[in-house]
Amino acid sequence: MATTSKQYKAIGEDLWKARTEKINAELFALTYGALVVQLIQDYEDYAEVNKQLEKMGYNIGTRLIEDFLARSTIGRCADFREVGEVVAKVGFKSFLNITPNVTHGAQAPASSPTRTSMPPPQANASANAPGSNFTLTFEENPLAEFVELPEEALEGGLWFSNVLCGVLRGALEMVQMQVTASFVSDVLRGDETTEIRVTLVKYLEEEVPVGDD
Repeated sequence: MATTSKQYKAIGEDLWKARTEKINAELFALTYGALVVQLIQDYEDYAEVNKQLEKMGYNIGTRLIEDFLARSTIGRCADFREVGEVVAKVGFKSFLNITPNVTHGAQAPASSPTRTSMPPPQANASANAPGSNFTLTFEENPLAEFVELPEEALEGGLWFSNVLCGVLRGALEMVQMQVTASFVSDVLRGDETTEIRVTLVKYLEEEVPVGDD
């Protein structure tokens, strides 16, 4: 029987409660803030800082996924929609004690006047198609506590919490999903919400190394 959204939320709660090596939230935020400041000083280019934060996050994600899989005992997701539910309700909860809201999107249909007469694709196929996506909306972001971006950073296009996008990309790649993850809005930049969109590029499991059956 498929796991429900409510059950995933309960799993995330249990994993967070069982985690013994919790870090003080204020210390965590200040340490991350100091890292971002150091990168800005080192590169003096906000686009490059975004890139470096994403790269750091990717390396973190490739390691976190092993701990996540071992502790959660969650099996393979049925489709990309379920991936979004697990990421939001179990992944973020178990590591950061937050549960972003998740909304699901499908592959954008090709613009063709005849498309309207075609039958809709099967739900499972649509949810696994390249271009399928989900959006995470954060009511709270522990990385951005005590942060106010200067005008220069806003104009330079800094995504302060871009490490999260890298974590998502790295973790999902380790379970055979190539995705893109990027911020679409951030309250630190004056937006009403903080949102990350994760889009499926392709599944990697069919790419068998040369010499393997």
